[in-house]
Amino acid sequence: MIFVCYPKCTTCQKAKKWLEANSVAFEERHIKERNPDLDELKVWYKQSGLPLKKFFNTSGLLYKSLKLKDKLATMSESEQLDLLASDGMLVKRPILISDDFVLVGFKEAEWKAALGIE
Repeated sequence: MIFVCYPKCTTCQKAKKWLEANSVAFEERHIKERNPDLDELKVWYKQSGLPLKKFFNTSGLLYKSLKLKDKLATMSESEQLDLLASDGMLVKRPILISDDFVLVGFKEAEWKAALGIE
């Protein structure tokens, strides 16, 4: 399982502690050092079943400075994926990737259900 995170992000820190407390084995990947590439994003997007807009870090400074709130609706899926691949700080995190699922953002109940933890 891959845990894509930004170590300074408090939500990522909380998710990592939760994974460790629940003895979930994972490989940590720093999103700024290893930005998800276009092919990875395409696979994760399809596997997640989520709308593409859920992959955007809407509270991030870069998202706000690029005024993406207004622009995303007029961009094609391909343009949005290219944009996400251009800078890891645009990507919502943490992301937990396994063979069976892709979870975007940390919602404890959702993670428990996906990992079969009671």
